[in-house]
Amino acid sequence: MTEATAVFDVRRQGPAGVVDIRGNVTAGSEEVLMTAYDSAGDAKAIVLNFSDLSYMNSGGIGLLVTLLVRANRNSQQLLAYGLSDHYRQIFELTRLDEAVGIHDSEQAALRAAGAM
Repeated sequence: MTEATAVFDVRRQGPAGVVDIRGNVTAGSEEVLMTAYDSAGDAKAIVLNFSDLSYMNSGGIGLLVTLLVRANRNSQQLLAYGLSDHYRQIFELTRLDEAVGIHDSEQAALRAAGAM
């Protein structure tokens, strides 16, 4: 099994759970990402903060799809901010931007989640 090289810290902002992502998101990040998701609990929205993302490969994109499916099953919004131009393009190419609300700042994402 590949070792996780990413850290996912969760904090609550009203009805939203904000997941601060640091490091490299790869297939080896599955356990820590899903643990972070579970710790967000009953949040109405999950906001992914990519500001400190170092690297994400196709395995990491696959994990985001898995996370999206889980969020949809639980009637939760999935939002993101802090994406570099490179990763915004990847979200567009993979059409993740059609399912994940992409925002320029945490405040904008929290407003979209109804947390501000």
